[in-house]
Amino acid sequence: MHPSAAQFYKYLARPNFPPNPYILSPVNGSALNAQLRLKAPASPPGQNNPLSLQIPHFTEMGSSSTDGTRKKSLEMLRGPDDQLPEKLRHLEPHLLERIIYEIMDTDLNVCWDDIAGLEHAKKSVTQMVVWPLMRPDIFKGCRDLGSGLLLFGPPGTCKTMMAKTIAGEMKAAFFHLSARTLATKWVADSEKVVRTLFGIARCMQPAVIFCDEIDLILNKSTTYAHQYSRRLKMQFLTEMESMDNKTARILLIGATSRPHDLDDVALKHLTRRLHMPLPSPEARSYIISNLLKKDGLFSLSEKDLNTICCLTEGYSGSDMAILVKTAAMGPLRDAMKDGLKDIENLEAEKLRAVTLEDFWTSMQAVRPSVSPNETGAHAHWNLQFGSMSL
Repeated sequence: MHPSAAQFYKYLARPNFPPNPYILSPVNGSALNAQLRLKAPASPPGQNNPLSLQIPHFTEMGSSSTDGTRKKSLEMLRGPDDQLPEKLRHLEPHLLERIIYEIMDTDLNVCWDDIAGLEHAKKSVTQMVVWPLMRPDIFKGCRDLGSGLLLFGPPGTCKTMMAKTIAGEMKAAFFHLSARTLATKWVADSEKVVRTLFGIARCMQPAVIFCDEIDLILNKSTTYAHQYSRRLKMQFLTEMESMDNKTARILLIGATSRPHDLDDVALKHLTRRLHMPLPSPEARSYIISNLLKKDGLFSLSEKDLNTICCLTEGYSGSDMAILVKTAAMGPLRDAMKDGLKDIENLEAEKLRAVTLEDFWTSMQAVRPSVSPNETGAHAHWNLQFGSMSL
């Protein structure tokens, strides 16, 4: 029987609680199948040890289809002799597995049509990123555009979705690295994680490495920067330098809402810099109709759509998604107000349509998350450093 939360935290509070109880233990003699086991000292007689349980193996986590894909990717790293490529043998085995299961993203069911607006960015990405990686034999010499892409703009403007779409178009392995997670969850092994990540990407080409909030890693150096931050930054820049190998089919995509904080050396490698602005009125209209149509809830007139778009100036893509979801709750709230006491007796097909009034009410709760000053700063930086229209 699993311990209760109270037992667990009570055990943590014990004076003799062991520091660092996580111990790596190889399983079945395979170094790559290293497994975490949680071990603790024996409990006093008559007491159960709430920590005497095994952490599930990574292959037991998540959906079976996703884990099957990741397991296949893990097996592809090995050669016919069941050995890792020579360039990976010097890396720590447990980091290899953790990157495959925690950083590699196999959910790439997105396409260009899922991204509202951003036609300039879509066109630029196709010509400057997708084509060169699909046909490296053509894009060489004067046509070589480098291997780094920066997506900058306010939060909630489809930067992650754009990166996934690029990987899907290329049929590439996709690694989603959060700089914030790297600085917290992986803090003890951050440099090793970066080195291992790029090593795996080189063995799984074509590959896309997407680093969210990249400015947290590659920010401008200061006199008071922590030694850990400087080492992590140097490791990342070293790996970016190695990506300049013309035969590599690896793309690094960095996303940030603070491009002005990026180091000049990092910008040298992120040669293509695309502005991801707030959605236009047409894009906001597309988001509303697309989300409602997916659930069979769309019944707004063209006039209602135009009214909503006029009232949502300054909303980001994620703001609009939250607004639509909040408005879709309107019919449900009205049904409960009309005397329905138990939601289990609610008949979904009898709910009224989502109306303009639902959006008007929802706008009182869902406000824009991006300030005009921030959008102005991005537009100014784009004029100085961005990749403008082709």
